[in-house]
Amino acid sequence: MNTQHTERADEPLQGHNPPLLYNLVYCSRASEGVDAAAVDQIIETSRRCNPPRSITGLLVLGSGIFFQWLEGPRDSVLALLALLKQDPRHHTVVVLTSGEEVRERLFPDWDMELVTADAVRDVLVDALDSAQDPKNAEALRALLQQLDAGLLNGPAPD
Repeated sequence: MNTQHTERADEPLQGHNPPLLYNLVYCSRASEGVDAAAVDQIIETSRRCNPPRSITGLLVLGSGIFFQWLEGPRDSVLALLALLKQDPRHHTVVVLTSGEEVRERLFPDWDMELVTADAVRDVLVDALDSAQDPKNAEALRALLQQLDAGLLNGPAPD
């Protein structure tokens, strides 16, 4: 986990209310030939490009399916989604949820972290256990329900 916390344009000063934060969850199908090196490059690019845009999140790859949580300023997240839809390393991008609300970040110190499908449940449960914001807890419960519904249990890539 990246423990460096960079100052974000949408983060409040101490004693102020949390910012208006846009979050988006999508899944997509990994393209044939996407391997560990390609995923490492995705993470490296995300860690370089997301902080200046105030975007945080996590990426899960399991059974040939990407599952990603993004959060940050609305314009930044939507611009990133537009770029992601053009990325040939995946296809069939499906937005599962999106919304904008006043709350704290779920993953404030994660510019982008890769989480294995086997570990994502533990990450989400840990985040839920430490969530102080009721809206964060609700979002995490929804993600856990989607996970438990078998979102990551798709067939292996072609």
